[in-house]
Amino acid sequence: MRFVNRSHAGRKLARLLGHLRKEPCVVLGLPRGGVPVGFEVAKALGAPLEVLLVRKLGVPFQPELAMGAIGEGGVRILDTGRVRRLGVSAAQVEHVERAEREEMARQAELFRRGRPAADLDGRTAVIVDDGIATGSTALAACPIARRLGAARIVMAAPVAPRDAPGLFADAADEFVAASTPRRFAAIGLFYADFRATPDQEVIELLDEAREWTSGDRAQGA
Repeated sequence: MRFVNRSHAGRKLARLLGHLRKEPCVVLGLPRGGVPVGFEVAKALGAPLEVLLVRKLGVPFQPELAMGAIGEGGVRILDTGRVRRLGVSAAQVEHVERAEREEMARQAELFRRGRPAADLDGRTAVIVDDGIATGSTALAACPIARRLGAARIVMAAPVAPRDAPGLFADAADEFVAASTPRRFAAIGLFYADFRATPDQEVIELLDEAREWTSGDRAQGA
C-alpha cells in the first residue's frame, strides 16, 4: 500500500479505528509527521487531538538511524546493543540527547503555548505516527501516556514492519497498522509525498482540532 501524503494515510488508518468511537479517546500525534495523520484520525473519531512530545536519538554519523528516544517526563530509551555495535561513545549519546531535549522544549512552547500536557485520566490514548521503523520513538511515547493516566493505549500508524505488533506487545494494549509489508526499508518509500511537516502546519492542525472539540463541548453544555 502506498499513500499520497500524510492526510491520505490518516484517512486510511482512521477506517481501521472506527471501533474506538465508543470509547473516550484522545488522539496523540507524534510531532511533527504524526500530527497530520492524527488529525484525520481525530476527525473521524470526533476526538480531541493533542501532541505527545518525543524525540528520536539519531546515531551521530547516521542521524536517520535511531539509537534510542527520549520523551517528556524524563522518559529515555536507549538501544545499548546498537550503541555498542556502532561504537557510539557515552559523550556522543549525551551530546545528541542534550540537543534533542532542547528541541523538545522548543516544540512544547510552540505547540502548546503554555497549555499543560493532555489529560488522559481514564481515557484511551490513541498514539499516532506517520510510520514505524525501529519503533523507538513510539515505544517512548507509550509510558508517557501511561504516566498521564491513560486507561488504555492504542498505537496506530499507516505503515510498519511485520514484526511491529510484537514490539508493542508489552507497551500498548492494541496495535493497528494500515499496511505491514513484507519488505520494509524506510517509511518514506510508502509515500508519494513525504516532505517534512512544517511547524506552522502542526500549529494550524492543532488549532483547527481545538475548534471542533470546543464546539462539541458547547453543544453538550
